[in-house]
Amino acid sequence: MASRRGIQYTLRGVPLRVDEALRRKAQQQGKSLNQVALEALASGTGLTEEPILYHDLDSLAGTWVEDARFEEAVRAQDQVDPSLWQ
Repeated sequence: MASRRGIQYTLRGVPLRVDEALRRKAQQQGKSLNQVALEALASGTGLTEEPILYHDLDSLAGTWVEDARFEEAVRAQDQVDPSLWQ
């Protein structure tokens, strides 16, 4: 059974990019490397209470352009063919 202090891990083969990112984050946040790594593990396994915010579509926000041809195509899709409903 695990103690109250938690289980100790030894990780090998940590990619250089991961190491650099963790160390940079620890320095920026004024936290220990251990604390930042634990937070990353908790977040990566979905065990944090904070919702994950994704930014992969942010560049599209606010870029809609009115296009009459598009609107006409959408309107055409809204037409019901009565012969299909008999």
